[in-house]
Amino acid sequence: MKVKERRHGIVLVNTGEGKGKSSSAFGMVFRAAGWGMKVCVIQFIKGQWQTGEQRAAERFDNIEWHALGDGFTWDTKNPEQDIKTSREIWEFSKQKILSEEFDFVLLDEINYCCGYNWISGQEIADFITNEKPKWLHLVLTGRNASPEVIDLADTVTQMMPIKHAFSKGIKAEQGVEF
Repeated sequence: MKVKERRHGIVLVNTGEGKGKSSSAFGMVFRAAGWGMKVCVIQFIKGQWQTGEQRAAERFDNIEWHALGDGFTWDTKNPEQDIKTSREIWEFSKQKILSEEFDFVLLDEINYCCGYNWISGQEIADFITNEKPKWLHLVLTGRNASPEVIDLADTVTQMMPIKHAFSKGIKAEQGVEF
């Protein structure tokens, strides 16, 4: 593994209406961990929902996992609480990034927070540009990535739906979608 001083930290964005944004990022999480990198996963939307990815991450000593959200925000009964929680998670995320403890940080579903105007894209972009350690790999997932974050990112992938089992009435399946 390259030493931090010789690494160019990549900023990646997975966005779009299609499935697979977080799944792709989790693949990178396990790839980085497999190379011995110290990884931090911070989830902005998912709360105590149990996922296979989180269960798998528990087997790695070099992955730290934080599922901090209030749950699926499109069903929210308390938008003020969702805003407060998102702001708290953003502050926590900045502390983890600035700690210099990690080589790779995933901000899972942070882009939703921009789409809902809970955290501004400009605020996120300014932090990444001015404060993120140069050697740190950073991945941001979720629909509605802000134009400011897209502009500064090194790699942006837009997931586009073509077909999904849910449209046939098939609910989320364990091991495939969670």
